[in-house]
Amino acid sequence: NHYAELLSSTAAAAGRDGARVSGAVHCLVLRTLPQLPPTYLLNHLLAAYARSGRLPLARRLFDAMPDPNLFTRNALLSALARARLLPDMERLFASMPERDAVSYNALIAGFSGAGAPARAARAYQVLLREEAVVDGARVRPSRITMSGMVMAASALGDRSLGRQVHCQILRLGFGAYAFTGSPLVDMYAKMGLIGDAKRVFDEMEGKNVVMYNTMITGLLRCKMVEEARGVFEAMVDRDSITWTTMVTGLTQNGLQSEALDVFRRMSAEGVGIDQYTFGSILTACGALAASEEGKQIHAYTIRTLYDDNIFVGSALVDMYSKCRSIRSAEAVFRRMTCKNIISWTAMIVGYGQNGCGEEAVRVFSEMQRDGIKPDDFTLGSVISSCANLASLEEGAQFHCMALVSGLRPYITVSNALVTLYGKCGSIEDAHRLFDEMPFHDQVSWTALVSGYAQFGKAKETMDLFEKMLLKGVKPDGVTFIGVLSACSRSGLVEKGRSYFHSMQKDHGIVPLDDHYTCMIDLYSRSGRLKEAEEFIRQMPRCPDAIGWATLLSACRLRGDMDIGKWAAENLLKTDPQNPASYVLLCSMHASKGEWSEVAQLRRGMRDRQVKKEPGCSWIKYKNKVHIFSADDQSHPFSGTIYEKLQWLNSKMLEEGYKPDVSSVLHDVADAEKVHMLSNHSEKLAIAFGLIFVPEEMPIRVVKNLRVCVDCHNATKFISKITGRDILVRDAVRFHKFSNGICSCGDFW
Repeated sequence: NHYAELLSSTAAAAGRDGARVSGAVHCLVLRTLPQLPPTYLLNHLLAAYARSGRLPLARRLFDAMPDPNLFTRNALLSALARARLLPDMERLFASMPERDAVSYNALIAGFSGAGAPARAARAYQVLLREEAVVDGARVRPSRITMSGMVMAASALGDRSLGRQVHCQILRLGFGAYAFTGSPLVDMYAKMGLIGDAKRVFDEMEGKNVVMYNTMITGLLRCKMVEEARGVFEAMVDRDSITWTTMVTGLTQNGLQSEALDVFRRMSAEGVGIDQYTFGSILTACGALAASEEGKQIHAYTIRTLYDDNIFVGSALVDMYSKCRSIRSAEAVFRRMTCKNIISWTAMIVGYGQNGCGEEAVRVFSEMQRDGIKPDDFTLGSVISSCANLASLEEGAQFHCMALVSGLRPYITVSNALVTLYGKCGSIEDAHRLFDEMPFHDQVSWTALVSGYAQFGKAKETMDLFEKMLLKGVKPDGVTFIGVLSACSRSGLVEKGRSYFHSMQKDHGIVPLDDHYTCMIDLYSRSGRLKEAEEFIRQMPRCPDAIGWATLLSACRLRGDMDIGKWAAENLLKTDPQNPASYVLLCSMHASKGEWSEVAQLRRGMRDRQVKKEPGCSWIKYKNKVHIFSADDQSHPFSGTIYEKLQWLNSKMLEEGYKPDVSSVLHDVADAEKVHMLSNHSEKLAIAFGLIFVPEEMPIRVVKNLRVCVDCHNATKFISKITGRDILVRDAVRFHKFSNGICSCGDFW
């Protein structure tokens, strides 16, 4: 009896301590009892071994027992169920000469815990059909059985089964118990039957805090925020889970400011804050870009010793990244003593969101050296960074990794790959990958639509968009940006206008600045500057800096000084440090020979310390990026590059090339202007590509600004003379030059 009491007291001690005490008692039993120990003592010993995780010892003891009883078998059955050893569990269950409710509960729990709720439901059906009798009484389901079955029905999402189980709970007299009530509320809420969940909650007597928490969770999951708030305020006693549920639910429903208010109340009332609360409130700060509040909560985590928690650390990295404080995110990440896949992914995504694609790739490589295997989201994130860098070489390597690791079929990875090839100018590869996908979501369609739009392929873009609608996939704002920009780049004004109205009327999408900019570009690019002006005056708000710059750029091309000055004045008001207004106005005055006006604008730039972003182009060769600026002579192969350029210039002149000096904003002789044009950055990058990139491969050049008219014409001649395909990705779109023709149709 003394040994049985010792074993009962150690049953609650999990892990190493429980195993050590159980082993010590077992030794004492073997040493002090000359005869075979009684079954009830061996049952206690088996249960103690099972609960402390020493399943092999429990099984060995069971096999050695001469007279195991129902308790013995149930103890081992429960241990096998907890260990998810389903075949062994089923064999033992089938061999049992008698079974009670505990036996069935263990079986149902084992199936449910192993992610097999359908098998749990079949086990329950067997219990109802069997006429099992133990100690003269028929075996009936218990509260534990019914609670397990509610959870199984919830996991299956089977409304019919859930309602049947609910009826049986009422018939068996368990309807008033919170033990079954809480799972019922949760089940109905997860199935979207929030009315049934509320009815179960309202009919329950003696509600405990668990029931309240479950009801609040269900209401928030169904976006019934006011009802959840009402239940929350009606509670007399709230625990930390209640507060955390409200903070998390409000954050997930896009009410981050309210989540912050609840967190402040929680803190003021002295409620214990755990890692999950910190994780949710930091997510809210990130969504609001509330860096000051985020810093305060960071300080709070340090004060409460949660800053070294892996869950909180990952949330801090994510928060700082979304607040555009990437160096703070990096500092938190580097201080983390333990990192998991979520931590690494948060840092990789953060770098990508902040335009630091190179760092994202570097951290991914560091993660691999640390022995952490990427999941689909991590791999998709680093591929997206390669797409933003237009780095096809590295992106292709990650494509290979996706194939080898088996992550290629995941939609996150597939979507990232379609985006990668689309942004790198390999639209045919992007479409092939899209066709190979077994399933397409909104992101898949949008990635391909945007890819074709960047090439200015309006027909293909619109055909894809219409196909997307026919498939029943709902477009979002990003999809429409792709469609509108494709119409703009092809001069399809009426079609673009129709899509803009459809976006609002048929799809309920409120236009953002990017949509308005697309419409301004649509009118401006087609020379309909008056319509662009009228559109802007009818807008519910003023355009952003990009919108005004778009109009001003079109005015420069069309020589419309009046609307151009209006656009420039508004651009200066919107963004005083934006150089576009000065540069484009300079260009307009220079084209008319008004050099005094040009000089005055340049003085204004100097006085206001406005700096124009210097133009540069780059090309990647053998994993190294080669960057060129105009008249650049710093490259090790500079002499060879300029020789190649001279040869190209002579060949182009023979073919009828005439330099377009309209983009040169200096009061110098035409000969000097021609010389300045001949050494533009993209021409240097193309010459480098012609020298080093193998002939069977296309030359891929990226430029940080819009390609000028002269370079565009020259690249067409170069592609014809050399017989090479040349892809140029400028600040706006892709240009694919092949045999003297550009994919943009000279409309850019």
